[in-house]
Amino acid sequence: MSEAVVTGLGVVAPNGLGVEEYWAATLKGINGIAPITRFDGSRYPTRLAGEVDGFDAAEHLPSRLLPQTDRMTQLALLASDLALADAGVASSDLAEFDMGVVTASASGGFEFGQRELEALWSRGPGHVSAYQSFAWFYAVNTGQISIRHGMRGPSGVLVAEQAGGLDALAQGRRHLRRGTGLVISGGVDSSLCPWGLVAQLPSGALSTADDPDAAYLPFDTRASGWVPGEGGAILVLERPGSVARRGGPPPYGTIAGWAATVDPAPGSGRPPGLARAIANALDDARTAPEDVDVVFADAAATPELDRAEADAITAIFGPRGVPVAAPKTMTGRLYSGGAALDVVAALLSIRDGLVPPAINTRPAEERIDLVVATPRPLAVRTALVVARGHGGFNSALVVRAAD
Repeated sequence: MSEAVVTGLGVVAPNGLGVEEYWAATLKGINGIAPITRFDGSRYPTRLAGEVDGFDAAEHLPSRLLPQTDRMTQLALLASDLALADAGVASSDLAEFDMGVVTASASGGFEFGQRELEALWSRGPGHVSAYQSFAWFYAVNTGQISIRHGMRGPSGVLVAEQAGGLDALAQGRRHLRRGTGLVISGGVDSSLCPWGLVAQLPSGALSTADDPDAAYLPFDTRASGWVPGEGGAILVLERPGSVARRGGPPPYGTIAGWAATVDPAPGSGRPPGLARAIANALDDARTAPEDVDVVFADAAATPELDRAEADAITAIFGPRGVPVAAPKTMTGRLYSGGAALDVVAALLSIRDGLVPPAINTRPAEERIDLVVATPRPLAVRTALVVARGHGGFNSALVVRAAD
């Protein structure tokens, strides 16, 4: 079966709306992490976040959608609009049952849900919006995107926290293999509200630093947790034959391989599953480790998880065997949106021959070749993106230049 090709990219990120704005900011090392502004974060141990700045849903969406959608869904709808425009696709020109939607979500519409709970307890059940029945739900992005664009083909949602962004793309690829002509896929999350933040704090993995330039430092001796963020990316996936028939633009690249694993139970003595996920993804792509030009890291920024990721990368590629990128140091950890955004960065690295840097980080993990401070010129043909989700989910996805 021909590989799935990526023909359109839609980005909503803390350091840029749209592909080119995000990419220019990333190559310049512009930090999208700042003090939380969407609510008073001073009472919480985590006070920084990667917020999507300058986004006004009313400027991009019909007014009828605003009262029925969470910010997460509003961001996802804009990302899908941008991705389809980038691919040159008018969904009205395609058969509705030949288009599907697969997204990932880590939390659902937390901000919408918090607002309606406040209405319930302060004013009574008659003041709870009827839209609460679906606006909070994990699958709401898939549903709203499919309605907006008339896409009635195979669809679904994947829930595996950060790993879900890659799993969704893999599921989209499966639908193409089964005959669907076009699939919108990726992940967008937003849970930057008190309820959403409190739900994350028990993990103990969030940074409590107050300096945006010293808060999210993966593979650094100062690493003390990640910074939460919002946003992500939506991609248009097609079969090569479908692109040719509609006269679409040249693809950014192909999704060549994927695999997922789950870590064993704590105390079992068995190793984490990330290295196995990477090895299986390379096998699926029929790619040898030496053919991978760059790895986009999960970059958890906690010592234990950083060490485990370095172990996995070294086990497959050898010490300093491949450049490692961590552009999420400029956005925070976007949960289901983070891995999808890394796939966009990987495809743009292939396009432009530049590997984006990690900012502010002084690498302490000598076994990996972390790209820092400035972009690294590199002829990239094959990239690996890895992601781990809370609870032991691991996912790895191989993207390759289109022939």
